Amino acid sequence: MTSRRDLLKSAVLGGGATVVAATALGSLGPEAAFAQSAPDVEPGTPDPNFAEGRIRTIKDNTLLVLGSNMVFHNIRIVDGTSLWKLGPVPFDEAKPGDGLYARGVLMPDGVLAAESVWLNIVNIKGHITNITDRTLHLDHNGQEVLCHVVAGKSVAVHSESPPTADLSMLKVAQHVQILGAWRPDTNEVDIATVFSPH
Repeated sequence: MTSRRDLLKSAVLGGGATVVAATALGSLGPEAAFAQSAPDVEPGTPDPNFAEGRIRTIKDNTLLVLGSNMVFHNIRIVDGTSLWKLGPVPFDEAKPGDGLYARGVLMPDGVLAAESVWLNIVNIKGHITNITDRTLHLDHNGQEVLCHVVAGKSVAVHSESPPTADLSMLKVAQHVQILGAWRPDTNEVDIATVFSPH
């Protein structure tokens, strides 16, 4: 049986593979962005099939990304690449200045053929200091983060309950974890999911 990575390599290298649906290649769920490295990567060494950083330029279907370690990555978006920016989005939603995480397959020319790209994704923990109609104010390690509720997108997960669009159970002083999309160069986040332990 052909693995999803073999299928992606075949598509990138022009091996005659047909267009593959994004869901066939990998999870687009935001939690997958923070998954551990592949099991064949030695602990403490960089995963060659993962990249992170901020987009500097976009040319055709390739993103030039400057990593936080000041290393440049070329990330190619291919048929079947999943893109997330608070939800599934088309490639033209990627903008210079966006932060990203990308997983895929490192090609022989050093380009990362992306399976999944998460734009501006953040995963933060803290306690709620204020709640308004459309925002949560979060104290994250002494820094205020303004978290925006996005109609039709933001959900809460309370303990083991299924996700709900009803965020009314959230309370001031409650500790929460927020997955969302950062608004570049601000202290603001659009909420995808608020996880509360109670």
